[in-house]
Amino acid sequence: ISRRAARELRWAAANQSGGAARGGPGGGGGCLKWRPQRAKGMAEPADYPPFQLGKPRFEQTSFYGRFRHFLDIIDPRTLFVTESRLKEAVQLLEDYKHGTLPPGVTNKEVRGKKKAFLTFLLLRAIIHPDTNETIFMPFRMSGYIPFGTPIVVGLLLPNQTLASTVFWQWLNQSHNACVNYANRNATKPSPTSKFIQGYLGAVISAVSIAVGLNVLVQRANKFTPATRLLIQRFVPFPAVASANICNVVLMRHTELEEGIDVLDNNGNIVGSSRIAAKHALLETALTRVVLPMPILVLPPIIMSILEKTSLLRSRPRMILPVQSLVCLAAFGLALPLAISLFPQMSEVST
Repeated sequence: ISRRAARELRWAAANQSGGAARGGPGGGGGCLKWRPQRAKGMAEPADYPPFQLGKPRFEQTSFYGRFRHFLDIIDPRTLFVTESRLKEAVQLLEDYKHGTLPPGVTNKEVRGKKKAFLTFLLLRAIIHPDTNETIFMPFRMSGYIPFGTPIVVGLLLPNQTLASTVFWQWLNQSHNACVNYANRNATKPSPTSKFIQGYLGAVISAVSIAVGLNVLVQRANKFTPATRLLIQRFVPFPAVASANICNVVLMRHTELEEGIDVLDNNGNIVGSSRIAAKHALLETALTRVVLPMPILVLPPIIMSILEKTSLLRSRPRMILPVQSLVCLAAFGLALPLAISLFPQMSEVST
């Protein structure tokens, strides 16, 4: 997720030079500015600043601005865009970048900032910014919640067997690996072995921790069956969080030795820094821990309360649908909050 978030606004430079701009939001040349003409006396919409191709609609220096930005990025409505609509949006921005829009089309199609921002949002939600290829629907950022929620529900099912625990943990890490690979940074090709190494490390750590904790809970004779069942519902969180950290370390440990690129205010690379790499790695690991916390902790708490109500006691078949809705709400809240914690471009003291 974090790699996709760090590159999602590089569409303009990727199409002009064949690679993503290094300056991040508003940085690194290649961003074309456009301020459409409007009638006299017409007020600027507060939610739509002057459109800049390659720059987000909301200010990225504040948490609220990043939160609003990522709400657009994960909007599941982009999953239902037709192929013809996608081609139309691609052609619209391609014509705009090259200044070949006919006057009539300019006024009709891209006049008004809302239309421009929505068109640009549509492209960066569906097409990879580096390869210009359409991302498979289940692995898009906008599909992370719809396709990931059933997996979360499976992780939190009560009375898990050994086989079901292994299956759901494996499926969750496989889905995460596919999302990470589909949204990878393609400007600097990484060997496939690195992705496989991170994937295997995440799967092994998740399955080992989940199975181990379940065995320990089952052997705890001091707990009542109800308490044992409640504790088992919280086992997925430490397993998933540990696997996420393991994946980050295995995938990016070389950055701690080699450093990462450091840019000046103009987006020019001025060197590499191991301090910046450590800073980035810590922020990524913290995000990977915060993300599953509401998703895998809140639903068990909420369901333990709802299951005691007369409604669910008299209708046990409603437990699974209700749990699915609770997991969906928790996922929908946790994802934009977690990935908005830190800015995409951070400053380090020299």
